[in-house]
Amino acid sequence: MLTIKEDGNMTEKNIEVQRDNLTIRGTLTIPDDVATYDLAILMHGFTSDRGLNPEHILYRLSEKLVAHHVATLRFDFNGLGKSDGDFQHMTVVNEIADAEAILDYARQLPAVRHIYLMGHSQGGVVASMLAGLYPEFISHLVLMAPAATLKSDALKGILQGAHYDPQHVPDVVPISLGDHLRVGGAYIRSAQVLPIYEVAQRYTGPVCIIHGDQDHVVDLQASKRYQAVYAQAQLHVLKDADHGFHGASREAVTDLAVQAVTSPAAVKSV
Repeated sequence: MLTIKEDGNMTEKNIEVQRDNLTIRGTLTIPDDVATYDLAILMHGFTSDRGLNPEHILYRLSEKLVAHHVATLRFDFNGLGKSDGDFQHMTVVNEIADAEAILDYARQLPAVRHIYLMGHSQGGVVASMLAGLYPEFISHLVLMAPAATLKSDALKGILQGAHYDPQHVPDVVPISLGDHLRVGGAYIRSAQVLPIYEVAQRYTGPVCIIHGDQDHVVDLQASKRYQAVYAQAQLHVLKDADHGFHGASREAVTDLAVQAVTSPAAVKSV
C-alpha cells in the first residue's frame, strides 16, 4: 500500500499489483460504516485514466457507489495514468491481463462479498471480456458506451481519426488524442481478430448497458449487439448523451450504474 486517506466516511488506499514485470496502480475506496462490502472494479477508456480528478466519470461513479456502501477499485491500464508501461505497447489483450491482476487482488480481500465490473468505452470491452473469462466470480456487469467497434474500425483501417491500410498495418499509428500519442501495430492486429462478443456472452449474469444517442465515437449498434448476446441484459439509451457522457448525462449514467447494483431488484449471482 502506498498511502491511506481517511475522511470519516471512507478509507482510500492506493494499491499496486504486478503484471508481467509492470506495476499496475489503482485506488481502493472502502466505506467506513461496513464490515463486509460489495466491490465494483472500474475500468477507464482509451487514453484515459482511473479518475484522477473530480471531473472524471469514474471519480464521480466511485463517489456515488461509496455513498451507497459499495467499495470501488479503479485502476490505470498499462501505459496510462500512474501505471507502468509504454502506451505504444498497449493492446486490448494486455489490458485484459491488467484487469485479471486487479481481479486477483480483489478476490483476496477478505471483506468482499460480491464483485461487480464496470467499464467505460474500451474499458467496457475489457470488462465484458473479463466477465466472460471469469463468470463465476462476477455478480453484475455494467457497460457504459462499450467500444466494441474498435474491432470493425481496425478492420476498416480507422483509429481516432487516423487512417491506415488494414492489410498492411504500420508499426505505429500517431493519433490526435493526448500529447503525441502513438498506438502500436500490435494493438491493431490483435483488435482485428478479437472475439469480443464470443467471449463476452460466456457471462450469463445480469448486465446493465448504457449508451448515448449522440455518441459519434461508438455506434449504438455495438451496445444493441451486446444486449442481443447476453442472457439477461438491459439497455438504457440516454437522450442527447455523447460518448463521454458530458453535461447532464454524467449524472444520469452514473445514477443508472449505481442503481444497477444497489436496487432491490439487483441480482446477486455469486
